[in-house]
Amino acid sequence: MSFYKPDLGANPDDPFARDADGKLVRRAFWLDMSDRSLVLAMTRGVGAPLTASEKRAHLEDVDRSHLIDEVCTQEILPPERK
Repeated sequence: MSFYKPDLGANPDDPFARDADGKLVRRAFWLDMSDRSLVLAMTRGVGAPLTASEKRAHLEDVDRSHLIDEVCTQEILPPERK
């Protein structure tokens, strides 16, 4: 999985921070949120700048994979013109 790697020098309290083993440091921050709050945080809040794959990996890590479709909207591309 490709987790988002925040700049901890600029923001040492980033909720996406991970330890040397790749474990989420502020896991309780995410687990204490309701599904609705988590969707808002990932789409309009702290998670908005993350890529879809980073969001997906994060949601799977906090056992909220059932929210992936709500958070990671699929981009519909127009058909190619020849």
